[in-house]
Amino acid sequence: MKNICFVIITVFLFSCNATKKVSTSQALTKDADQQLTTATVDINEIKGHIHYLASDEMKGRDTPSPEQDIAARYLATSLMKYGVKPPAGQQDYLQKVPMKTVYPATSGTLTFGKYDFSLPDDFLLLEGDNIDMNANVVFLDRGTEKDFSSTDVKDKIVVTFCGFEGQNNVQEWFFTGRQKMKWAKEKGAKAHIEIYTSTQIPFNFLARYFTGAAIMLDDSEGNDDFPYIWMNAGNKEAVAALKNTKDLVTNIKVEGMKIDKVDTYNVVGIVEGSDPDMKDEYVIYSAHYDHVGLGAVVEGDSIYNGARDNAVGSVTVLSAAENIAKYPTKRSAVFIFFTGEEKGLLGSSYYADNPVIPLNKVAYCFNSDNAGYNDTSKATIIGLERTDARNLIEKACTTFGLTAIKDNMPEEGLFDRSDNVNFAQKGVPAPTFSLGITAFDDEVNRYYHQAADGPNTLDYDYLFKFFKSYVYACRLIGNTSQSLFWKEGDKYYEAGKALYGK
Repeated sequence: MKNICFVIITVFLFSCNATKKVSTSQALTKDADQQLTTATVDINEIKGHIHYLASDEMKGRDTPSPEQDIAARYLATSLMKYGVKPPAGQQDYLQKVPMKTVYPATSGTLTFGKYDFSLPDDFLLLEGDNIDMNANVVFLDRGTEKDFSSTDVKDKIVVTFCGFEGQNNVQEWFFTGRQKMKWAKEKGAKAHIEIYTSTQIPFNFLARYFTGAAIMLDDSEGNDDFPYIWMNAGNKEAVAALKNTKDLVTNIKVEGMKIDKVDTYNVVGIVEGSDPDMKDEYVIYSAHYDHVGLGAVVEGDSIYNGARDNAVGSVTVLSAAENIAKYPTKRSAVFIFFTGEEKGLLGSSYYADNPVIPLNKVAYCFNSDNAGYNDTSKATIIGLERTDARNLIEKACTTFGLTAIKDNMPEEGLFDRSDNVNFAQKGVPAPTFSLGITAFDDEVNRYYHQAADGPNTLDYDYLFKFFKSYVYACRLIGNTSQSLFWKEGDKYYEAGKALYGK
């Protein structure tokens, strides 16, 4: 139970009516945001939310699933309860995210010259449908926007290398590949082949991944049959032949594919800022609410509850929503719970391309995502050192007995493995607030994407500090007049300058 005397004092200071929202323009004490944080963050409410979202009845909140839809509705009604409003022009909090489940082809060939490649050992169809086509090839190296604008690709098969210059992360290649595919479609190409060169993730590993059904965004706009292919670069002679494309005709044949379309949902709510000069700036507070569903049976349990990943993250954002709805910050707040993170950051990718608030009005994105924890004295902020808000986040954690540390596992590429990256790529400063993790050791791997990750295995005394630290940091970020931008030299710094016209 909350401390009643403290709540009465707080309400007296900030409002004559306990049911009215407290304006931050009223007279505040020196540590007002700290006090307002403790006025709403309640350990029993934290437990209740986590135990519901990570219960066995939710069956791991897979994307898509009826249980995930129930979780979305639970989050939406929680926002309603707290007084958070739906986005302007919407009747509810659900942003439809169209997806499709793609069942793999039974056979496929890619033929050019004397080379005959087979699916899935030599190439993978990432987008498209059953097809049999012949067309000339045009090679565009990395396939930049300039490459596409300066080359006639109409009715041809475009061939590029994966990624842009300087990109070595396979996940980044997925995102840039979708952009190239869009350019190829717009320019009238018939297909797009990318040459896969990564040594970090061998091609045969990808082939095993793509042998099962895959869930992906359905952004086909009626053009489901446009083939987007990754081809193994192992045959150097064949790659050289593709690069020397004069009059080279390629045949692509794929049979046995099946596609089922389905709608899933992001959950989005808004609280208007209290300051007339700052309320047109927004801060996004985000987390994904999906997990991986059912899996291999371990000690009689096949439900992968996802308490750490990411019921904890979802509930940190719910806690911020409750607090800021009751005590608005100067900047407006957007609370987003993403679908399909575990399927490839799908919900956040869709939102970043279809935002309810223009991204150039979004000053910051403060994401919350977790794998687990092995140090309850810390909060690990992925990207802590990369934005001007570092001092605010460190202050919030120190205030509640935690030490904010930056990611010390760069080899894991964590910044680019969570929903924040879809905003960072657009230019929005976007770190991720995570439980105290210093390595993917036995303690973390015991729970990460495992059936053991249930709500009864969490240290709630630690989570109480963690939640207060997050909410306090949200308040400091929402109220500060200081810069929140990228540090100069960050790889997303230039994208930020372009987004905000700096």
